[in-house]
Amino acid sequence: MLINFFYTLRAAKLPVSVKEYLTLLEALKADVIGPSVDDFYYLARTTLVKDESQFDKFDRAFGAYFKGVEMLTDFSQDVPLEWLRKTLELELSPEQKAAIEKMGWDELMETLKKRFEEQKERHEGGNKWIGTGGTSPFGAHGYNPQGIRIGQDKGRNKSAVKVWDQRSFKDYDDNLELGTRNIKVALRRLRRFAREGAAEELDLDDTIHSTAANAGLLDIKMVPERHNKVKVLLLMDVGGTMDEHIHRVEELFSAAKTEFKHLEFYYFHNCVYDFMWKNNRRRYSEKFPTWDVIRKYNKDYKLIFVGDATMSPYEILQPGGSVEYNNEEPGAEWLQRLTQAFPKFAWINPEPQGVWQYRQSIAIVQQLMNQRMFPLSLQGLEGAMRLLSK
Repeated sequence: MLINFFYTLRAAKLPVSVKEYLTLLEALKADVIGPSVDDFYYLARTTLVKDESQFDKFDRAFGAYFKGVEMLTDFSQDVPLEWLRKTLELELSPEQKAAIEKMGWDELMETLKKRFEEQKERHEGGNKWIGTGGTSPFGAHGYNPQGIRIGQDKGRNKSAVKVWDQRSFKDYDDNLELGTRNIKVALRRLRRFAREGAAEELDLDDTIHSTAANAGLLDIKMVPERHNKVKVLLLMDVGGTMDEHIHRVEELFSAAKTEFKHLEFYYFHNCVYDFMWKNNRRRYSEKFPTWDVIRKYNKDYKLIFVGDATMSPYEILQPGGSVEYNNEEPGAEWLQRLTQAFPKFAWINPEPQGVWQYRQSIAIVQQLMNQRMFPLSLQGLEGAMRLLSK
């Protein structure tokens, strides 16, 4: 079984060597861990993965190979009832969904506070208490057009205005092997080269022309080396609904790292607020204030947002609207500050352009971006690069 696991990691482009594989087997033989998939995961990651940037790739390969194994091997636990219930998620007709009354922001938060004070036990279904299923605005695995998600592993209807769980996001892989060069070609339209400095680079075309004109006598022509002067500030949405677009955003990120010599990047979730981060595993301990980012980089940086702009409108327009903490200022304020600090800006949206008109939050972001939103397609990238190069 572990031989196939080894080949799975290699197929996932992880640089795992035979020596590291043998080290893992020696550790298992020495009973370093107990019969637990979790323990094996940490042992395998420690022995096989050389760099923290490869953790996400390892997680995906591990999950694909060992999917369902914990349920089969851990006989000390019963099959949880919750796991069975989540397979029978509540389905409502469009008429039933339309009949559910939407609460306003203030009423929603005040009602949640009262529910915490009143509720004394677990609740399943219904339309009032905090629980699972049903149409209550509080809980998990049900439906409400503007609810607060509590205790659900991921979003389903993309309608929660608050998420009462701490989630861990993963960095995008900037070393992804691209299946096509088209994204690089599209991004290359933004590059501007200027000939500066000493003559250090061979001008092949001019050398050939001069040699031919000189009756075959070699006449070498040199020109100043070309320098890529484009500076890019890349702000990427990560986690939540962006999980559906990981592969395409990683392709874009990998291409950008290759094409732009002067590239700075930061992560945010859903909307930019008063801080961003560079490492998703340390995003709570290593925060970068947005004001510092604005002051650090000159206005000649091209600002590129990458995100699906799919969220509750409260997250953009309301103080405290962030799904994760109580932000003092609305996201719209920070978006405007960023676009004013960096006049050359664009927003790249991986969501299919055909659904943009049905997302209220996308319309709001488009307005804040002065309609400078482009789809994550070759045509969209070319349009964005053309705009940024003007």
